[in-house]
Amino acid sequence: MNINLSFHNIISWFNRNILTLNFNKTHYVEFRTINFYQVKTKVKYEHKNISNSTETKFLGLIIDETLSCKQHTDQIATKLCSAYFALRNIKHIVPRSTLRKIYYAHVHYILSYGIIFWGRSPNVKKLFILQNEIVRIITNTGVRDSCREAFKNIESMTLYSQYIFTLI
Repeated sequence: MNINLSFHNIISWFNRNILTLNFNKTHYVEFRTINFYQVKTKVKYEHKNISNSTETKFLGLIIDETLSCKQHTDQIATKLCSAYFALRNIKHIVPRSTLRKIYYAHVHYILSYGIIFWGRSPNVKKLFILQNEIVRIITNTGVRDSCREAFKNIESMTLYSQYIFTLI
């Protein structure tokens, strides 16, 4: 099926349902394998070119043309680093119960959202390391100590356990 015909059908559906499409924000992603070269597809509507993009953000998940989750896990790592910094700075001021609530409200939420899509990514290891560091701050655990008991103390699961639990 022709991509331009499909796009025209989408526009027709929008018009029938009294919706408009913002062409300045509209783009498309050509999904491909890592080793496959990129094909230059032209999508036009009323003599306007629709731009091609290598990645897009959809419902908070960053999806790229090879369906790898590297950009998304990098974004999560940035958020976790901010949480790590904040928790490290307030750990002497607030009680452990408050740190635990902050963990669930911010860190656990970030790690749980969309984990079923990005949980198998090879880039997850750095997120797991950041999660361990954050849990060590909350439980005041040493760098060389195991985090197993720390996770039990705050009644939380590791990132890998969360992924398996979500799949089940």
